[in-house]
Amino acid sequence: MGTIGRDMVYSMVSMYLIVFITEVIGVSDSALITITTIMMGARIFDAFNDPIMGVIVDNTRGRFGKYKPWMVIGVFLSAAVAMMLFMDMNLTGSAYILYFTVFYILWGLSWTMNDISYWSMMPSLSYDQKEREEIGALARIFANIGLFVVVASVIPVTNMLGEQFGSKKTGFLVYTGILVVIMIVFQMVTVFGVKEPPVIGGKDQSKTTLKGMLRALFQNDQLLVTAVAMALFMIGYVTTTSFGVYYFKYVFLNEEMYSVFAIILGVSQILALLAFPWFSKRHLRETLYGGAIILIVLGYLIFFFSPANMIFIGAAGILLFVGQAFIQLLMLVFLADTIEYGHLKLGKRNESVSFAIQPFINKMGAAVANGIVGYTLVISGINSLNDGELLSERGLLIMKSAMMLLPLLLIVISFFIYRKKYIIDVKTYGEIIEKRMIREEGKKEAE
Repeated sequence: MGTIGRDMVYSMVSMYLIVFITEVIGVSDSALITITTIMMGARIFDAFNDPIMGVIVDNTRGRFGKYKPWMVIGVFLSAAVAMMLFMDMNLTGSAYILYFTVFYILWGLSWTMNDISYWSMMPSLSYDQKEREEIGALARIFANIGLFVVVASVIPVTNMLGEQFGSKKTGFLVYTGILVVIMIVFQMVTVFGVKEPPVIGGKDQSKTTLKGMLRALFQNDQLLVTAVAMALFMIGYVTTTSFGVYYFKYVFLNEEMYSVFAIILGVSQILALLAFPWFSKRHLRETLYGGAIILIVLGYLIFFFSPANMIFIGAAGILLFVGQAFIQLLMLVFLADTIEYGHLKLGKRNESVSFAIQPFINKMGAAVANGIVGYTLVISGINSLNDGELLSERGLLIMKSAMMLLPLLLIVISFFIYRKKYIIDVKTYGEIIEKRMIREEGKKEAE
């Protein structure tokens, strides 16, 4: 439950900060190019901090555990910084760019504290693959509730608040403040409601060094395979979702359809995640992954050629986001399983370092996606349009290609990498756990 508010705030910053900058504040093409480049650089810089934060979390010892202290520090810091990003400081030009740069970097650093500690606790809750799938499915369900509440409500609610307070800038700030309060409340549910279980062989482990971090990351071949596949998938996924507001406003010429579309997507993903355990009991992961890719390909093709008709658009969205829900969850459990693989292979358990790959990938994916979106807004001519002006045919083709064709290519490539290189199936995972238990028994007997 703790991820509901987290994903609300994260979605607001990752998806709608650029909308706030371009559609509410209004910046020139040159300023937008500069801001886009800064966002990419800051995300990449922050992504490389994730494994280091993983080391810090893995090495934390204390009465409150190793995860919760960083969850609490991170959630309050990121809440404050999120508010500053949507604050109207009446700055323009270089002054605004400097202000944005400082607080965007601080956002990444503070969010990392919370994100690494939150997600790296998940694999410690169970060693059973099916239980992990159920835990992961629940976490993704709540995350998607948070995501799609924002996606569905951001336009109508900020417009309403803007009218009430006399400024759309204030509308965005008040809306962000509401999300921040929700984030803190639900994070406290995790902090006070979840008990950290003991880790097999964990109490005798030495602290992780930076050299150990690099060893944990680069000598775990299955972790690297999962990371590459996840990165390509996330770049495609985030690129598509980040274009949403612009697509409905400039292609379908109906911004209000976006909220209806978002509700369809949210319901589709949540139902898909609820259904996942049922499918998982009856089908192998490879089969589920292949079926999800087929749904995504069909969804992209229908969306690309769809007229401004909610029946076609909704059908495409259902196919896309059911498939993406399955893949996001599969990659989460793939990543959890690589921890056991690495523990057996390297003799040391590094949940936080290994799970730092997930936010690392998310941030790298968001960095590249933000770059694609920002530069596309300039190249297609969207950012320079005045109220009432229409996008040219060339601009429409550029945006549609960046939103759908490029992401589809990346997602398909990620699937082939997984099928070719990932080896931890059900049988292999069982053997890994058995060997680890035998090793631990041997240590006890030797002592």
